[in-house]
Amino acid sequence: MRGRIAHDAPIGAQTWFRVGGNADTLVRPADADDLVALLKQVPAATPLTVIGAASNMIVRDGGIEGVTIRLARGFGDIDAQADGIVAGAAALDVTVAETAAQHALGGLEFLVGIPGTIGGAVAMNAGAYGAEVKDVLDWAELATPGGLIRLTAGELRFAYRRAELPARAVVTRARFHATPGDATAIAARLHEIRAAREATQPVRARTGGSTFKNPPGDRKAWELIDEAGCRGLALGAAQVSEKHCNFLLNTGGATGAEIEALGEQVRARVKAASGIELEWEIKRIGRPA
Repeated sequence: MRGRIAHDAPIGAQTWFRVGGNADTLVRPADADDLVALLKQVPAATPLTVIGAASNMIVRDGGIEGVTIRLARGFGDIDAQADGIVAGAAALDVTVAETAAQHALGGLEFLVGIPGTIGGAVAMNAGAYGAEVKDVLDWAELATPGGLIRLTAGELRFAYRRAELPARAVVTRARFHATPGDATAIAARLHEIRAAREATQPVRARTGGSTFKNPPGDRKAWELIDEAGCRGLALGAAQVSEKHCNFLLNTGGATGAEIEALGEQVRARVKAASGIELEWEIKRIGRPA
């Protein structure tokens, strides 16, 4: 491979929660061809994990088994076109939104409210402020053990916070359609979303974004958590945010086990109070210590 390979590589400190053990093997492919070469070589029985900005995950304290792929340089290009944006999987969602605004392309403003990268946004059909990736995606390019393939939004079978990717496939880039519009109005919408996030979410804390998916129906996860008396609930150095109780925080020195266990406490209390079983939105990966 032309990319970088490291064994017993620290990974937890690179996540937004700043918790977790080392990756058995961490690979940073040089480009899409390098990534395909890697996928061809990794045995089918070897666990394979893909990490982007690591903004929406808990890495457990025992580290990550098998091969962990992290896309960085070589996957971050952003190309503004007349009616859309083509972005690499490692491009930050916020940067794609800003690039679209700079070119007076509307419809992608919601991405400024999503922490993370384009690859993760496609893989989980990320959404915020009334829009989801499925609403704007034209196609996604994926690396597979058999080579590069391109799938449309329909072929990815998007649902709430999920996409159906082929086995052991990794998003490498994607195209989003946009609408030429008024640059001032688009910039104003970006500012509005940023201000709303700042006012309602703990954006400057060690967190992982929305912890649980909103359940079917009209009830929001945060409402159920609040009604179950979990706002501010703590376990060790892990805490339910006082500002937005669908966010878990590492207040300093928390372990991955503490954060995950606190999340399970919240789920149990919500189930007891409302009968509704919350589903994790944050990915929890790796081995317990």
